[in-house]
Amino acid sequence: MARSSYLFTSESVSEGHPDKVCDRISDEVVDAFLGEMPEARVACETLATTNKVVIAGEVRGPATITKEYVAHLARLAIKDIGYEQDGFHWDTCDIDVLLHQQSADIAQGVDAEGAGDQGIMFGYACDETPELMPAPIFFAHEILKTLAEARKTGESKVLGPDAKSQVTVRYENGKPVGVTQIVVSTQHLDPHLTSHDVRAIVEPYVRQALPENWIEPTCVWHVNPTGKFLIGGPDGDAGLTGRKIIVDTYGGAAPHGGGAFSGKDPTKVDRSAAYAARYLAKNVVAAGLASRCTIQLSYAIGVVKPLSIYVDTHGTGKVEEAKLEAVLMDAMDLSPRGIRNTLGLGRAIYARTAAYGHFGRAAEADGGFSWEATTLADGLKRMF
Repeated sequence: MARSSYLFTSESVSEGHPDKVCDRISDEVVDAFLGEMPEARVACETLATTNKVVIAGEVRGPATITKEYVAHLARLAIKDIGYEQDGFHWDTCDIDVLLHQQSADIAQGVDAEGAGDQGIMFGYACDETPELMPAPIFFAHEILKTLAEARKTGESKVLGPDAKSQVTVRYENGKPVGVTQIVVSTQHLDPHLTSHDVRAIVEPYVRQALPENWIEPTCVWHVNPTGKFLIGGPDGDAGLTGRKIIVDTYGGAAPHGGGAFSGKDPTKVDRSAAYAARYLAKNVVAAGLASRCTIQLSYAIGVVKPLSIYVDTHGTGKVEEAKLEAVLMDAMDLSPRGIRNTLGLGRAIYARTAAYGHFGRAAEADGGFSWEATTLADGLKRMF
């Protein structure tokens, strides 16, 4: 029997976190190739450490995307994030670009319209927030987005790019009702600030990010609990693409297939099928067919159709799950190409996904976050 009263915690990291710097650079490379050629192939990994960035992987696309241009894109991304510190500066860091042509063995499966690899992908939605996301991860993201906006607009001049948040939400009768613990660790530029000083700076932004009256009177705050946080980003800790897959998805509230998203073009089902699974799960919940929905898809390299689809509505469903599986298989072409066409994934829309989660964002006019649309919901209502 599912518990109805409990605590659940999720964390987020800012765009200046070392791993997120790498995700951003890798997705800038994806956007550069897709912007020139929608059928381009990219599998790009980035490593960042003290004044050093290494970009490696496999690509297939236009010759106009040179190694020099990729290095330039990396510098622009680092500058936009805000790194101009001695140990990691957008203008002076050393950048190595080691991209090479895509493996013919991998390419043959994709060229035959099949999946580029085997794997399992999960999508999830719930009615805890208007965005149909789990409350802990959604509000952990909101805290950091609010701090980043204050930093970039100049409203707060002492915050640095690197930050982490963590939110513990109290549930009663299965619904989120309040926050019992808040953790914020943020880089700051003034060496004289204490943890108490930093809390005074960030607390108004945290309260702005959370629903009114959600912070309980007994809520425990942990702001820069180890003290000063002056050295941030890749200078303080090496970063790698794809190390924040739980931050990128549902904060641990749902399963994860294990494949990272950033740096991969949409022929990689690690990315595109996870987006498709979220799209289907969100539309199930938006249609009122369940309060919670988990969907699993599975693929084999070179095989066009998914091997399986699994739907779990966690006891909240209003229709039979097996019937829902059959309907969803008919409602959307879940082949790799079908997903790309339905969601319009062959566009330069990925750099914006690299921080603050790939899900729970508003679908955008240019096709960004298309998997967040609820265009199937009315049809699903009519079917049932």
